[in-house]
Amino acid sequence: MDFISSIPWELIAWSLAKTIFLIFIVVLPMVSYTVYAERRVSALIQDRLGPNRTGMPISLLGAKKDWQPFSLGGLGQPIADAVKFLLKEDFVPAHVNTIYFWMAPCLAMMPALITLAAIPFGSEFFGNKMVVADINVGLLFMFAISSIGVFGIVLAGWSSNSKYPFLGSIRSTSQMISYELSMGLSAVPVLLICGSTSLGHIVDYQGQHGWLLAPFMGAMPGAREILLWIPVLIAFITFSISMFAETNRLPFDLPESEQELVAGYHTEYSSMKFALFFLGEYTAMIAGSALVVVLFFGGWHLPGVPDGAGHGGLAFLHIIPAWIWGLVNIGVFLAKVVVLLFIFIWVRWTLPRFRYDQLMKLGWLYLFEIALVNIFLTAGILAFTK
Repeated sequence: MDFISSIPWELIAWSLAKTIFLIFIVVLPMVSYTVYAERRVSALIQDRLGPNRTGMPISLLGAKKDWQPFSLGGLGQPIADAVKFLLKEDFVPAHVNTIYFWMAPCLAMMPALITLAAIPFGSEFFGNKMVVADINVGLLFMFAISSIGVFGIVLAGWSSNSKYPFLGSIRSTSQMISYELSMGLSAVPVLLICGSTSLGHIVDYQGQHGWLLAPFMGAMPGAREILLWIPVLIAFITFSISMFAETNRLPFDLPESEQELVAGYHTEYSSMKFALFFLGEYTAMIAGSALVVVLFFGGWHLPGVPDGAGHGGLAFLHIIPAWIWGLVNIGVFLAKVVVLLFIFIWVRWTLPRFRYDQLMKLGWLYLFEIALVNIFLTAGILAFTK
């Protein structure tokens, strides 16, 4: 009985609630509708319609028939896609290595979900921090877990026992390992400025001193913040480019370039195993966008808005209950993530694909050196502006 009474049941309940909220209420619906948004935005860029049939037209809700072009048609497309994948035949070729063939989609999906545990997606809600795992090495944890994602792609190509998936997995191995270096080095200036590897501490620092990429948001920048803006901008650019390569998004989608590899490493997959690769890709996009928001755009902070504990912000806003501001903070964070996801989509349908030699040259001869020099630039500015 003493052992049972010593278990922190309230902490476990809150952790479980935050996990369920993050995965089933936020991430999975966001993944589904990011796919829908990509199809609609790409249609807009290419001057076509995109999915606009599956859903309820506004005319059925009593609106005028003239408003039909602005209907809700298409919003049910993610549900239709999910049903289609669930009902399709799960075909496994006879020549594959069955165990690893089944493991690969899980290894592609799970690391992206696990990395979200360290992301502070809000301030506080009824006294509880809005982060599943508030660890003091959150950034290192995210890099360590996300690096496992490459194994899913490698195993998918190798276990398929087919040359085109195998070529895609080889490309992915060298690409993701190469750009992990520049991505990790790009984050070091942020750690030097904030003095911590805790993502929560990095967000709090920006709440007090202004967003790193926009120091005028939340505070009046001094000479030190203005000078540091230069290496922060360089870090943001190198980090963002590396993140595109890490998530296998255009212009760096060489592991699955359809024109060359017949869709690449997942050619032999069907049904939900095929869908898990794309769920993993879009979940990694969300995790990467969330990390960019935390490192460079102040996390859940918005100038003048109090946090979930009722601290900071404009004085007259404190008459509103603190838990409401906790919800507002979560909404602000998700809104920033959605903006970055739109940029992901915009870039995909704007830039052409790199050649593979250009991809590797960019990673090793440019981004790696720029990120390394930027660390020394940041350290120099911090040393001379104390």
